[in-house]
Amino acid sequence: MKIYMENLPRLLFPPRCPFCDKVLFHSIFAPAEKACGACRGKPEYVKEPMCKRCGKPIADERQEYCLDCGEKERPYAQGKALWVYEGAVKESLYRFKYAGRREYAGYYGEELARAYGGWIRGRGVEGIVPIPLSRKRKRRRGFNQAELVAKEVGRRLGIPVYRDLLLRVRDTRAQKALSGAERKNNLKNAFKTKGNKVQLNHILLVDDIYTTGSTMDEAAETLMRAGARKVYCLSVSIGRGY
Repeated sequence: MKIYMENLPRLLFPPRCPFCDKVLFHSIFAPAEKACGACRGKPEYVKEPMCKRCGKPIADERQEYCLDCGEKERPYAQGKALWVYEGAVKESLYRFKYAGRREYAGYYGEELARAYGGWIRGRGVEGIVPIPLSRKRKRRRGFNQAELVAKEVGRRLGIPVYRDLLLRVRDTRAQKALSGAERKNNLKNAFKTKGNKVQLNHILLVDDIYTTGSTMDEAAETLMRAGARKVYCLSVSIGRGY
């Protein structure tokens, strides 16, 4: 009988299901599960019809773009997201960010790589860049949630992750409490690149939640000004486009 040595640490420190938060107990004789079977059907996966720019689910398959993307130009080439930001997904991401459930990143990254690995490779992505937190917020939280997800995606696809290529130089207000116009102004000049010149042509930005796209817009624009030719976006979850 095959022994799965990678499960040994999980016997001492068992992870939790990202949706119900119950402890997942493992055997060394079976592949490790990152979510319990009863919860795998809880998240709503993003599927067609979706916005051809940001990847939000839209109601009409005859539409090309969501309401936001139909009204504005995006500096990034295209975006994708895994789940709709509702219900169990919303609760999962809250625990991930604010209750220290870092182990959830393993399942998020695994599912993102499974769903969009082909799309990412097809775009010639040379490096993955997580959306950065300010030093103050990262110190308070203890980690950058986007960085954990980016590392997992990069590990599974064999693409390097550049965690310090993009820096947040202003401690902005939380986006969730702001209107669309306020979100854009809140992030103005919030990012800068570590060097004056970015040496990567095709970059994948990774974040946990995509709502209006203001964060991705500002981050992508910063990378493009520094020399990136194309920037793509990937999120764990996204709002609806209608």
